[in-house]
Amino acid sequence: MSVIEFKNVSKSFGQGTEETPVLQNVDLAVEEGEFLVLLGFSGTGKTTLINLMAGLEFPTSGAVTFKGERIEGPGPERGVIFQNYSLMPWLTVHGNVMLALEAVFPKMPKAEKEEKVAHYIKMVGLSHAVGRRPAELSGGMRQRVNVARALAMNPEVLLLDEPLSALDALTRANLGDEIEAIWQADKKTCVLITNDVDEAILLADRIIALNPDGTLGREFKVDLERPRNRGEMNHDDTFKKLRAEVTKYLMDVGIEAKTEGSRQLPNVTAIHNLPTAVAEAAASRLEDKYLEFSRIHKIYPTPKGPLTVVEDFDLNVKKGEFISLIGHSGCGKSTVLTMTAGLNAISKGGIILDGKEVVEADPERAVVFQSPNLFPWLSARENVAIGVDKVYPKASRAERQDVVDYYLERVGLGDAMDKSASDMSNGMRQRVGIARAFALSPKLLLLDEPFGMLDSLTRWELQEVLMEVWDRTKVTAICVTHDVDEAILLADRVVMMTNGPQATIGQITNVDLPRPRTRKALLEHPDYYLYREQVLNFLEEYEHGKQGKSETAKAPAKPGSQKAA
Repeated sequence: MSVIEFKNVSKSFGQGTEETPVLQNVDLAVEEGEFLVLLGFSGTGKTTLINLMAGLEFPTSGAVTFKGERIEGPGPERGVIFQNYSLMPWLTVHGNVMLALEAVFPKMPKAEKEEKVAHYIKMVGLSHAVGRRPAELSGGMRQRVNVARALAMNPEVLLLDEPLSALDALTRANLGDEIEAIWQADKKTCVLITNDVDEAILLADRIIALNPDGTLGREFKVDLERPRNRGEMNHDDTFKKLRAEVTKYLMDVGIEAKTEGSRQLPNVTAIHNLPTAVAEAAASRLEDKYLEFSRIHKIYPTPKGPLTVVEDFDLNVKKGEFISLIGHSGCGKSTVLTMTAGLNAISKGGIILDGKEVVEADPERAVVFQSPNLFPWLSARENVAIGVDKVYPKASRAERQDVVDYYLERVGLGDAMDKSASDMSNGMRQRVGIARAFALSPKLLLLDEPFGMLDSLTRWELQEVLMEVWDRTKVTAICVTHDVDEAILLADRVVMMTNGPQATIGQITNVDLPRPRTRKALLEHPDYYLYREQVLNFLEEYEHGKQGKSETAKAPAKPGSQKAA
């Protein structure tokens, strides 16, 4: 039996020449008791679909019905959990959940209300925090309150609008497991919007992809037994096949080859490049130890005494090598990166790049942060030019402009060079940040979770852009990430850090996969999931706060990993 139906629904915003179509000719039936996932890139109309189901928006044409009746507005039979928490900051966990009950069931006896509030707070694991206010809760805990509040209203359908996207990877995984457990217990009809393929497969009975033009795309049935264990899925052939099919479909419809290549890079030398004769003489000596981390420590003074955040980080990086640095939040990954950039003083030990000790910030080490820190009033071209003008002082104005334009073209911004940063999406701004870093012709490229603020599918797109540009330059690079797939896609070696304090290198995995790499090709490579298992095994070992130096995590016989020296 269908609970919610869309009958030839289209939705536009604006009027006349300003009209923007968002959804087109949507026919959809949500079956009673099913867990449906709508999956797509940003801007494909996912949230508009949920808003139409919730009665927060109305179709421009066609009809949306609940149990055969046209939806005329919000109703308690349709509970909505949004990406943001929308909690009353002055109320406790108990008060926020009770507020929803009182609104929906004003005549319910007080004792019964209290019983229901306690039941749903316990269901989401917050009984210990019942008297806390939102400011005293973590992001994951606040979202749990949101879930408890929606469930307490006893809706027939639960509508989830990217409820996990603002959370860190570990909290996101744990809360996703809880949502599945709640769904299994109550068998409510659930509709989830997400941009995460793994999350979709782990939760859904059925996945429907959304196309960029606002139409419904391919439908995927998820024939995997429940409950679905994240670790075990890595060995499940059905999961791997479905993951590849969904990923390929989304990339085919959503990621086009946006890089352009008509412009030639001028033959100019950056200020930090060695003279040719010196570079040739030093090449053999520095090839294997181009970047050296010599037992570096980072120690912060605290009222209770010195706190060692990073300890004995010891690593040699080859010239042209790409390193992924991964570990749980708080393990010191970004601390290592900022010390390498010269933005954070080294307490003990040293870092040597190309035979020269790292002491302070220098354009020879270009950094791409999670937020690209552009000047909002300047255009893409002007933001990149600021660094280029300083790094190529002997180049002509035309040559420097050619450097700027070349890298903006390479990251797919050939048609948006004169667009101001303030008018760009997050993804476009990060493209400018990547272009700016490569345009400095750095000896070392440092990336601090460069795609962490972007949705999963935009992240895929920019990973492909990064790989394409890196393949042309082969600049030595270190990328801090918490995304296992990203780490493997980018890296020659994945360096895994133990939990802090006193974080250090726990394990190193050599990624022997062919280049150039694409996500599609990796999903088809027989060794890809073996590498993935190595990294996941290590992270699982440290998930609950194990500290100190790691023993080598158990890994498949093929491919090889190594313990840090």
